[in-house]
Amino acid sequence: MNTRPEITISSIDSERLYALMASLPSSSFLEKDELELELGRANVVEPTEIPPTVVTMNSTVRFSVESSHDEFELTLVYPRDIDSSGKKISILAPIGSALLGLSQGDEIEWPKPGGGLITVKIKEVIYQPERAGEYHR
Repeated sequence: MNTRPEITISSIDSERLYALMASLPSSSFLEKDELELELGRANVVEPTEIPPTVVTMNSTVRFSVESSHDEFELTLVYPRDIDSSGKKISILAPIGSALLGLSQGDEIEWPKPGGGLITVKIKEVIYQPERAGEYHR
């Protein structure tokens, strides 16, 4: 897989993520450049225009990692919302950055810590705030 699938993010998520990245030291996380590239290529729309099968911030998504065939169900959150439940993944985690903006059925190759690529496939967007009418969460 050489090309990345089209991604869509809400204008609110875009603004908040750019502000988050600007607030972090440049060496704070290795995948900052990848996340910035993704934000730069994203189709940015108003929250009311987000398709219901797109992974947005605070979405709960079921996805698989190709290399291990493991499947996960996690909620994509901002770093401040991480807790010890093990049910959340930060947007600053490598796989968290990969999930943002993808649609059900999409897969993406993403750099993994230590080198190499990991392939992540979206199985289902279980919950999406915009689909639930929560536009300013």
